[in-house]
Order: sequence, then C-alpha cells, then structure tokens
Amino acid sequence: MFVITVLMFSSLKNAVAIWLTVPLALIGVTPGFLLTGIPFGFMALIGLLSLSGMLIRNGIVLVEEIEQQKQGKAQHDAILYAATSRLRPILLTAFTTVLGLAPLLRDVFFQSMAVVIMFGLGFATILTLLVLPVIYACFHRAEKATSAERHRAECH
Repeated sequence: MFVITVLMFSSLKNAVAIWLTVPLALIGVTPGFLLTGIPFGFMALIGLLSLSGMLIRNGIVLVEEIEQQKQGKAQHDAILYAATSRLRPILLTAFTTVLGLAPLLRDVFFQSMAVVIMFGLGFATILTLLVLPVIYACFHRAEKATSAERHRAECH
C-alpha cells in the first residue's frame, strides 16, 4: 500500500506524510477498548487494517487537494484552503462510518472490530485534519523559490 501511495503522488515526502497519520488511530483505539471492556481479538486486528485504509484515504484526499491548490496559490494559503475545504467531506464520511458500525457493538463476533473502527476513526480523523497539514508544511518548507521569486530578490 505504501508503494502505491508513493507511485500515486510521485513523491516519497507526500506518501510518508500520509502514512505518519496512521498511528494516530491508536490514540482512539486504546480508550475505546478501555471504556467498553471488550478484549482485543482477531476481528479487532482486521478492524485495524480496515482503519488504516480509511485513514490513508482521508490523507490522500487532503494531500491531493493541497497539491491542486498549490498550482494557483502560495503553499501556506493552499494548505489552509485545502484543510478547510476538505473538512466537511472528511468529517461526514467518518461520521457516517461510525454511525453505520454502531449496530455491530451488540454483535459478539464483530464488536471488537466495531470498537476499533469507531473509536480509531473518530479520533484519528480529527487528528489527521490537524496534524497532516503541519507534517506537509514541515516536509515541503525547504522547497526552492520559483524563478520569478529569485529574479525579484535579485533585482531588489
């Protein structure tokens, strides 16, 4: 999956930035298991794999929007615009997924998977919207100035 992400963006920086958000899910998964008292089992492991795919999708949506906005805006403005314009779609998809999994909390076989996805996706989506733009900005802050900016700097 990582190689596909690198090939999709033709950028190792963007792929690493996206994948760095996946561990944020554990911040939500851990309290989810502590609050519910449900043990971590095989279905929870399957849920973690599914959750990583959902978080990668959220990251791809956000980074793709940043890349598109950078074509017409300064990087800082592009990051802010992308984060605010993708906020609603990313939150709504996460919210509908969490609500859709709520009935599985009563099913003995699927409840650990539901806890992983519900709590992990809830926390990680919010953290991704805050952390991924920062990671992106840190990874891309050393980009070279465009030729027009260098020319203006030389003239002044």
